[in-house]
Amino acid sequence: MIEAIGFIALGFALMEVFGWAIHKYIMHGPLWSIHKTHHQPSKYFFELNDLFSLLFGSIAVVLIIKGVAEFDYRFWMGVGISLYGMLYFFLHDVLIHRRIKWFQKPKNGFLKGIFRAHQAHHRTNEKEDAVSFGLFVVPKEYFKEKD
Repeated sequence: MIEAIGFIALGFALMEVFGWAIHKYIMHGPLWSIHKTHHQPSKYFFELNDLFSLLFGSIAVVLIIKGVAEFDYRFWMGVGISLYGMLYFFLHDVLIHRRIKWFQKPKNGFLKGIFRAHQAHHRTNEKEDAVSFGLFVVPKEYFKEKD
């Protein structure tokens, strides 16, 4: 069971690392034409940018299917990626962007830091000059209370 927890944690952590790199260098790079829909106001619930969630989700599904017969590392890493995706949905889409209005602005210190970092990321609607590309791992400056 310890091994399973380790692979779940690894899948989750790798999603943050790869998510940061993909967001910074690919979404704000060659695939900006897709990602920019997330940086622009929209009157629609879905954005073209949501295709990235389908890509990451499909990777998790493939890993789970490939590893389910023996419950090997692929299965557990797929679970970790899925857990990341669920938390991403609640933090990013529900809590931060309020695409579904279930919660108010965060009051918890950690969640407030994540919220501030993402607000800083969206201060520009341009491909360049964006900051803070991660979701869970963000610069310390966003966790400091403003006077």
